[in-house]
Amino acid sequence: MTTRTVIEAVRDRTPLPAGALRSFAMGLADGSVSDAQVGAFAMAALLNGLGPSGRVRLTEAMRDSGDVLSWDLPGPVLDKHSTGGIGDTVSLLLAPALAACGAYVPMISGRGLGHTGGTLDKLEAFEGYRTNISEAQLRKVVTETGCAIVGATGRVAPADRRLYAVRDVTATVESIDLITASILSKKLAAGLGGLVLDVKCGSGAFLPTPEAAQALAEALVETANGAGCPTRALLTDMDQSLATAAGNALELAEVLRILRGEATSPRLRAATVSLGGALLSLGGLADDTAAGDAAIETALRDGRAAEVFERMVAALGGPRDVVSQGLAGLPEAPILREVPAPHAGVLNGCDARALGWSVVSLGGGRQTEADRVDPAVGLSEILPLGTEVARGQPLARVHAAREDAADRAVAELQAAFTIGADFTPQPLILGEVGP
Repeated sequence: MTTRTVIEAVRDRTPLPAGALRSFAMGLADGSVSDAQVGAFAMAALLNGLGPSGRVRLTEAMRDSGDVLSWDLPGPVLDKHSTGGIGDTVSLLLAPALAACGAYVPMISGRGLGHTGGTLDKLEAFEGYRTNISEAQLRKVVTETGCAIVGATGRVAPADRRLYAVRDVTATVESIDLITASILSKKLAAGLGGLVLDVKCGSGAFLPTPEAAQALAEALVETANGAGCPTRALLTDMDQSLATAAGNALELAEVLRILRGEATSPRLRAATVSLGGALLSLGGLADDTAAGDAAIETALRDGRAAEVFERMVAALGGPRDVVSQGLAGLPEAPILREVPAPHAGVLNGCDARALGWSVVSLGGGRQTEADRVDPAVGLSEILPLGTEVARGQPLARVHAAREDAADRAVAELQAAFTIGADFTPQPLILGEVGP
């Protein structure tokens, strides 16, 4: 089947023969499919959809367009993916906690996208940490330490890289089918035996409405399971920052405090435990999610997750003993400002997306691909919703490199928070999809 025939079939909503999407994905990877054809396919998929079976076939084809890992290890190979949020450093806690519980975690992560932070940018706040390593190095680190958090090589799902670039300039990013295939093709190329998905919903999420988040979660779970990877999704609240910090080094410091046993960021810890418990149950390392939750909580509390995290950071070129040495060595911004509450009351609302864009405008994220990230800037001591505040009490603290950037961030953050007479709590876990 020619590329034109594939496009016509999606355009006309007619069935695609077996192998058609595999040939199309190989053409994406080797360049034989033109940008015009990619754009036409993406627009047809956005408008008409591919259907459940088409999503599975496209995901498998894009996964198989490059290297697909296989493992021979004494425990299950597991991973987690988040659709992105503010103050979301679950990966940095969950990967070592899972490893401490007997799993192996080759976590292929990404950089900041839009208003959300990137796991790789956070880890690179550690001097020397290498996110770009070979497959052989990945295998060595995962085998010896239990986990590795790194970026994808150019040989992982090259069809997705091509399709993603064209989607970005053809107004087709919102296609549920193409989002699903993009996320899963890279994850499943890691040779996983189980996957848990954190699908965010709320003001700080890419998909703010419950209906959109539910639709994506269902598509992801159905497709991943159809492609042979046991998968479950949790829908989680992103109407406020998950941690009490937002910004690369500041979020990393929060992770180190949790690993050191200090009681910070209860929402971040709760999300880590819930996602980890679901994944341990899915991978056969716990009898059920309650047992899995308990195992993750124990690994965080007794220091085993901290030990694995230290070994992983050192194995990937970062400093040794990062947990036991505390926050020494993390970059610090020269300017610190408080964000005062304009009046007394209960903190009852937050535009979490505005928090994320504030970090980006401080220099903690990218507005263009060529932008350099300042790891030191961001926000700390962000108060959780439901906190009763006095007039002038700090709602958060701004860490900035320049006075003008600090002034702008304070004004943006005062506008992002609302203070009223009362507050109705929102659960962190909004729903679940999958086995």
